[in-house]
Amino acid sequence: MAIIIKVLIGIIAFIHLYILWFEMFAWTSRGPKVFRNFPKDLFLPTKAMAANQGLYNGFLAAGLIWTFFISNPAWKQNISIFFLSCVAVAGIYGAATADRKIFFVQALPAMVALLFVLFV
Repeated sequence: MAIIIKVLIGIIAFIHLYILWFEMFAWTSRGPKVFRNFPKDLFLPTKAMAANQGLYNGFLAAGLIWTFFISNPAWKQNISIFFLSCVAVAGIYGAATADRKIFFVQALPAMVALLFVLFV
């Protein structure tokens, strides 16, 4: 089961590294193709805001990656719970305020991983 938890955390970390790249470096090039409902003329003016959001996603990924290097089982679990909870809350908020798809891409995987960490 420990391997399943590591795989889930790794996938979620990878998703957030992708979001970091997308929001920090590809917002104006790939953004209009991904967010078709967002007016195209607003991508350039919101570039700094998107980069800031990308940076926060990078911190979430870093926290999840950190769990791979913690040898103390209790600390590993606590840090995993904290960062997975942060991802889940961010995903729920994003789904409620921006796009429902965010729940399935961000919140749901984090909640599944969180359940594994808590109960396995």
